Amino acid sequence: MALSVNTNIAALNAYRNLSATQNDLGKSLEKLSSGLRINRAADDAAGLAISEGLRAQIGGTTQAVRNAQDGISVVQTAEGALTETHSILQRMRTLSVQASNEGGLSDTAKSNIQDELSELKTELTRIADTTQFNGKKLLDGKYDGSFQVGANTSAQDKINVKIETGNGQGLGAVGLGVANVDVTAIATNATTGTSTTAAESGTAGVLTVGAATDYSDDATAVEAYKKINGTITLGSQSLDLKSVDYSGATDAASAQAALQAALTAKFGAGAATADASGGAGIEITGAVVTGTAAEVAAGELGFKQATGADEAIDLIDAAITSVSSVRSSLGAVQNRFDHTINNLNVAVENLTASESRIRDTDMASEMVSYTRASILSQAGTAMLAQAKNLPQSVLQLLQ
Repeated sequence: MALSVNTNIAALNAYRNLSATQNDLGKSLEKLSSGLRINRAADDAAGLAISEGLRAQIGGTTQAVRNAQDGISVVQTAEGALTETHSILQRMRTLSVQASNEGGLSDTAKSNIQDELSELKTELTRIADTTQFNGKKLLDGKYDGSFQVGANTSAQDKINVKIETGNGQGLGAVGLGVANVDVTAIATNATTGTSTTAAESGTAGVLTVGAATDYSDDATAVEAYKKINGTITLGSQSLDLKSVDYSGATDAASAQAALQAALTAKFGAGAATADASGGAGIEITGAVVTGTAAEVAAGELGFKQATGADEAIDLIDAAITSVSSVRSSLGAVQNRFDHTINNLNVAVENLTASESRIRDTDMASEMVSYTRASILSQAGTAMLAQAKNLPQSVLQLLQ
């Protein structure tokens, strides 16, 4: 190598190598201090893109676990309320069996049984109306919740929870088919609250009215229909019987048709059709009154939906079966949520491991690189100092 003063090639070479070593040393320090192999896209562009995709999956899957846990909470809240509903229905059935013991009960005792039964029916409806999760009613027959239990948007990433009885109604007293349970054997007058001697009976949830054989003309029968008052409630819908339009009715048959049309308009054709097996439908059969003409003139109309302790037992049995079916479905959904959460947790673990292999620093390997860079940095600094002194040998030639 030629000796020159203007250009120190050895020093430049030493400086270049030292600069590269210092750059490597800085990167090793950054990786060791952050724990990340990829701190910027320049470190590994392809690896960065892959790891960010994995991070998105991890974050979405972690949130999906929390969503599934919300689903379990909803199911547990509903099922907890239905547990008490079952207890109430069992008590109602016991009371109905007791009321069936005609030979051993006085009218007063039966009336006392009816008082408790009425309170229990009210509590059934209250539980159904007030059971909520985060402001959403669970037992009104309308709950249909979708839970996002995956990180993506496919149908398989969602679990739907629908809470209703087999007839699509809520789980209040009406939806359970027990709203009209009455263990007494006499009909209660709907207008005055007094009793008539004509006991009327019908299947579960069916509004049954007798034939108007006590009236001398059709106009009297129409007027009798117009005097019906009270409210029929089915699920979340209610109909005030005084609001029925009888303006086009000319006889008992057309008045009956007007009442049936009002029920169908309010509750739908399905709900307004009687179920012979004892369902929760509503149907008008026959004319409306059973009393005498004098009773009609006084507004005393015998009117009820279902009577008798035996009928009550059948109705409550159907209600118990309905609630059991709903609770069974909820239990199955909860088990599904449990398995979903277990699967998601495994997925989070595996995705995190995959992301770590791409993004995280291998501390042992990086420490080897750091040690190498540190030694080369020290050596490069020493050699740069030596190379800087090489031009001084030219002075020996000038002496």
